[in-house]
Amino acid sequence: MSIGIIGKKVGMTRIFDEDGKAIAVTVIDVSNNEFLQEKSVESDGYTAVQVGYDDQKEQRVNSPDSGRFKQYNTAPKRKVIEFRLDSDDQLPKGAEHPGMDLFEEGQWIDVIGTSKGKGFQGVMKRFNFHGQPQSHGHMMHRRPGGVGAGTDPGRIWKNTEMPGRHGNYRKTIQNLKIVKKREDDNVILVSGAVPGAKGGYVVIRPAVKKDCPPQDLTKKAKAEEAGEAAE
Repeated sequence: MSIGIIGKKVGMTRIFDEDGKAIAVTVIDVSNNEFLQEKSVESDGYTAVQVGYDDQKEQRVNSPDSGRFKQYNTAPKRKVIEFRLDSDDQLPKGAEHPGMDLFEEGQWIDVIGTSKGKGFQGVMKRFNFHGQPQSHGHMMHRRPGGVGAGTDPGRIWKNTEMPGRHGNYRKTIQNLKIVKKREDDNVILVSGAVPGAKGGYVVIRPAVKKDCPPQDLTKKAKAEEAGEAAE
């Protein structure tokens, strides 16, 4: 696994490439990501790193979480995600702020978010049922039909598709591409749509099913050092 970042969906727009082709993109704000805790095999039995995003007021955090954030010397965060790693060699080792420098333009990514809630819906919208006949005299146009299992066992089977709450699901959209990075605005433009409404939190990670470049957590620091040396 690789380290990802947390973002907030700003909305959708479109940009034009060099050939004048319009590309639908989602704008995701990725500012204020911070490394909170590093877990190693020696101390915790596995390797992982916790990333926090979006500051909030201290009085809105319970006492245990408030103590944890003080221990990390950071402001309380609204969203905390843990990323599992393969070995201790992948730990940040002193880096504080993961950001868009973890990714490159044109790189394939996966975006995880929570889809919009649709409320209570019927089986046609919830499970794409075909529906009953629409002819005159028929009384069950959009109903699911019979759901019983006969005399034996005489009950409705578990997981039978029926009307109920729809939406608000955790969704992973794979193989999206980073079209552009705008470092001045701390946003990245991702091709296509991602789950959730405006203002919803999303997790961005390198694509699992595509080859991605190795992550360099010190790329930004190296660039700054090179600039200072040149001066």
